[in-house]
Amino acid sequence: MRRVVAVMAVLLMALTAGPVTRAEAAASTTGFHWNDITAADGVTLKSNVIAPTAPGRHPGVVFVASWGLNDFQYLAQAKKLAKSGYVVLSYTARGFWFSGGKIEVAGPPDIADASTAVDWMIAHTAVDPERIGIAGLSYGGGISLLAAAHDKRIRAVASMSGWADMAESMSGEETRRPQAAFFLQSVANIVGHPSDEMNRILDDYWADRNDDYREQWARGRSVRYSVDELNANHPAVLIAHAYGDSIFPVNQMVDLFDNLKTPRRLELAPGDHATVEISGLLGVPNHVWTSLHRWLDRYLRDVDNGVDREPPVVLRPHGSGAAESYPGPVAGQVKRQELGKPDGWDKTGTLGRATGSEWSYRMESGVGTTANGGIALVSNGLEQLTGIPPLVWLPSVNRRHAGVWVSGRQTTATPVRGIARVHLGVVPKRPDGTVIAYLYDLDALGVGRLITHAPTSWHGATRPFTVDLALPMTAYDVKAGHKVALVVDTKDPLYFDDNTRGAPLTLAGPAWLDLPLR
Repeated sequence: MRRVVAVMAVLLMALTAGPVTRAEAAASTTGFHWNDITAADGVTLKSNVIAPTAPGRHPGVVFVASWGLNDFQYLAQAKKLAKSGYVVLSYTARGFWFSGGKIEVAGPPDIADASTAVDWMIAHTAVDPERIGIAGLSYGGGISLLAAAHDKRIRAVASMSGWADMAESMSGEETRRPQAAFFLQSVANIVGHPSDEMNRILDDYWADRNDDYREQWARGRSVRYSVDELNANHPAVLIAHAYGDSIFPVNQMVDLFDNLKTPRRLELAPGDHATVEISGLLGVPNHVWTSLHRWLDRYLRDVDNGVDREPPVVLRPHGSGAAESYPGPVAGQVKRQELGKPDGWDKTGTLGRATGSEWSYRMESGVGTTANGGIALVSNGLEQLTGIPPLVWLPSVNRRHAGVWVSGRQTTATPVRGIARVHLGVVPKRPDGTVIAYLYDLDALGVGRLITHAPTSWHGATRPFTVDLALPMTAYDVKAGHKVALVVDTKDPLYFDDNTRGAPLTLAGPAWLDLPLR
């Protein structure tokens, strides 16, 4: 295994570094140097550094490697930054590849390691201690935010596909996500050394036990609970994320942005976890990495490039290369569409004007339908490349196991921008259960293109209650002539559900969909 890992490392370096001639390196940068950094507890962290050859002090950037990757990951971008005048230090997080220690999952040792990397940069390079930033993708993005909340020397931070609330990522809306957890655990076992605590947390996760302990464990690894410290340190914060991130759902990053009192910028685009940024690791032009360079240039090099005067929210709609800018969190018109009782020969409810009518609709839970959210890391990533999201032929959705509602035809294009919300009554026959809501763009042939979706679960219910479910933030244009459809069922391979197969479940009104429009 060690030999395989070494070969993979060499291949990764070859792919990301790109050709560097001796003359080029000598003319503008020092070239890459490989170093061992000793952490506060004696653990060795593998790293590389590249710097300008120009005399004087330079701004600096620390890159934290992603889950399962190493410090070779950022070679292409590090070289670009060094040519622009930055000292760039990239390091492999503890527990992965050839760094020592165990995987602490962004625990206190990982936060301390980021500060140690800053210490090393100040002690061994010509970095200006007053102009240091930190950035990372995925695991590196989450650690970067936590580090900026704990180390006031960090003046700028860029989190790409990171997280703000680990508990929300693991079991938001009381619903566990097995595909995402399996992927992360498998990668850790192949190229890392999980800590005993990580193994305990995951054992409990699979067994659905010790929720309170896991919640406390996750809080200490979530910048959401350190946002006051982050604001007090006042670094400039750039957040880039995908609408369809199946590892770290997007709404937590929108919430974090809303609570920042620092210079801030939020960029959202179609895709899945880290798929939007990945081409930039190969040095290919990429809008996220372009924004990162502009952000660092403004707040570490004091370049007047105007990014601080631009509207701080940038949305890239599905199926479009355009970028839309907003002065703050998107808060346009909210169109409330009431859910009518599913009836008629096709058991389909209306989605229309609010009337406040009461109704009930009984179905069998715990049985899947043709509606689903796809495959973690795959389906939304493919949509980014092909423009084709997960699809469903709506007549194929079994109404015995789902509620279905369809609007009238849209007379004009309907620009959905923001967080759609579903309000729905539930009358359970079992104390535990799960429902998943899917929002579709429906064409004339009955084919639905998934716009967004989310699950929610409950435990110990003894009486009717209402669900208020926020669907993941999105930007999507429903074409004129198309309809909007909502499907609510009880099973999806992306999630562990708490239903009893075949148990009756009643959905009830008044119920509605709040659709945010530009």
